[in-house]
Amino acid sequence: MSKPISPSFASLAQEFFTDYMTRQRSLSPQTVASYRDSFVLLLRFAEQTLGKPSSTVELSDLEPKFIASFLDHLEQDRGNSPRSRNIRLAALRSFLKFAARRDIANLAVIERALAVPMKRFDRKMVGYLTHEQMLAVIDIPTSTWLGQRDHLLLTLMFNTGARVSEIIGVRVADVVLGTTSCVRLRGKGRKQRSLPLWKATAREVQQWLRVNPQLKEDWALLPRRDGQPMTRANVSRRLERAVQAATAKLPELAKLAISPHMIRHSTAMSLLQAGTYASDIALWLGHESPSTTHMYVEADLAMKERALARLQPPALNSPRYRPPKGLMQFLQSL
Repeated sequence: MSKPISPSFASLAQEFFTDYMTRQRSLSPQTVASYRDSFVLLLRFAEQTLGKPSSTVELSDLEPKFIASFLDHLEQDRGNSPRSRNIRLAALRSFLKFAARRDIANLAVIERALAVPMKRFDRKMVGYLTHEQMLAVIDIPTSTWLGQRDHLLLTLMFNTGARVSEIIGVRVADVVLGTTSCVRLRGKGRKQRSLPLWKATAREVQQWLRVNPQLKEDWALLPRRDGQPMTRANVSRRLERAVQAATAKLPELAKLAISPHMIRHSTAMSLLQAGTYASDIALWLGHESPSTTHMYVEADLAMKERALARLQPPALNSPRYRPPKGLMQFLQSL
């Protein structure tokens, strides 16, 4: 009986991306891009460590030791966090499960590779800006076109708590202005949600569209000068400039590592401190599970202080400790 013919790693990868991810599962472009980046990093590492071109890499090369070395490389050489490391491993695992149904000859290799575990890590307390700090960052002079755009960008981010990918994906047609103004966001997993806008935000959007009549319905609401949508790097740089300017008013901002995602956290904390239920905040932010929103409850020290104030302290007398006369003897007996 002839041995089954094993498909090449390259052919499996092409089928995984073009047929399985795109056509069969219809995954979002963001997910496909994330998996693509994981494979690019893996193949580059294989070229460096195995000494072979990426086109000749095979499934048999994906031994646990090689995968573990790749994951260590991500953390130690590229400075990735354990969370990012796990994301890369999740992409590889998804591919290996796909390959197991098409390459029976390498099932043992795939089984060993799938045994590489995810890495546990400490979850840091979520960072956020206070209302005063957030307003200082948003307070950008609007005398220039870039100033108007950046002011609207940060206002919309704080108003909606949108992810960066969501805010740069907002088109002109996604904003509805009227008695009740709202914006439609496209989140992870092709999920869409509509969020109300403050009246001040709606007026600013209206003014922005009045100043930029060239923006068509299917164009980005917040474009670059060339009319193309902003990128993640654009948003990060513009936020960095806004924080630098705000530091003159609030010097404590210089000590904070403020990222676009921190604005999302700030929106969630503002909603929580205003009395919004965690389940409603989960819907607002587009969380897959309300349990994800629990991290904001953990970070809100003021809420814990209010809960402690409602708790009646025990009426106990604290007896004063009196050491025995032979203190040295006592200590030596311990």
